[in-house]
Amino acid sequence: MKAYQPLDCDLHDYLEIACLRGYRLLVELVDGESLTARALTTRTSSEKEEFLCVEMADGQQEIRLDQLLAVTPLDDNAQFGRVVLQGANCSF
Repeated sequence: MKAYQPLDCDLHDYLEIACLRGYRLLVELVDGESLTARALTTRTSSEKEEFLCVEMADGQQEIRLDQLLAVTPLDDNAQFGRVVLQGANCSF
């Protein structure tokens, strides 16, 4: 996998909201795959790579944030719609 590219700071906020509210998400990946999962939390590795932790029917999974193309909340009461996770990078 290529070197990690941090997600735009403003876009990161949408993932935090999704995790705080436990939204079910349609997650679109840059490789063309998609999955449906419940947002749990985000985490940062010791190598400064960030991950979205999700729960699916077959267990939990971590997705590196630079592998996310877009997320769409599937909950009726969601505070936002489809978000394309591309843009200027920021460092933490």
